[in-house]
Amino acid sequence: MDWSPVWISLATSVTATLITAVIGLAAAAWRESRGGAAIALVDAVFLLPLVLPPTVIGFFLLLLFGRNGPLGKALMHFGATVVFSWPATVIAATVVAFPLMYLTSRAALEQVDSHVLQAARTLGASEWRIFREVSLPLAWPGILAGTILSFARALGEFGATLMVAGDIPGRTATIPIAIYFAVEADEIRTALAWCAVDVVISLALLVLLYQWTNARGFARRTSGHGFARRASADEPAGWARR
Repeated sequence: MDWSPVWISLATSVTATLITAVIGLAAAAWRESRGGAAIALVDAVFLLPLVLPPTVIGFFLLLLFGRNGPLGKALMHFGATVVFSWPATVIAATVVAFPLMYLTSRAALEQVDSHVLQAARTLGASEWRIFREVSLPLAWPGILAGTILSFARALGEFGATLMVAGDIPGRTATIPIAIYFAVEADEIRTALAWCAVDVVISLALLVLLYQWTNARGFARRTSGHGFARRASADEPAGWARR
């Protein structure tokens, strides 16, 4: 059995999740500091891949990165092509996973108490420092949930990947694509085997997440009172010094 779809799927999902986490969190932080009716259009654009069929997303990516597309032509000047290559699988997975990261990160940041942020501003902290040391730690559970959802979405991406990256064994054939073509070839046992691999990966990820969140929750409960006492006594002076 050729295991390359497993490694391609994992490499694609991890890479896409890292890109999505950075871009999605930055977009959510930027959105949180903006207001007005026009921002609704930005939200609609960011969330559009969540409601569009994957084949439509794949078609748009082909228009952008194909030989006659604007980005495709620009890359060809440097001797590079994206369509039907491994980077195309990453791009497709990133685009479809981005809305989940953006939406959950934005919701998590919106739950941060504005009084806490205002107190930090009163102590003279910069906006970047407030985001890094106040908003980010408080919103971390929601951001982590968005990261997990993004990874799961990237791992299961099929339609856009097939259109823009194709089915090239050892290069772009991910687990969902391997399942699809196994069913097409009436190789039911092979399809079931790939489904089982996908389920095992997903379950392992959920178990690790459960163990990690439980460990952090226990650490918070055991050290929370001591931290609160230290923060109330030392934090104002510490913020003022820094």
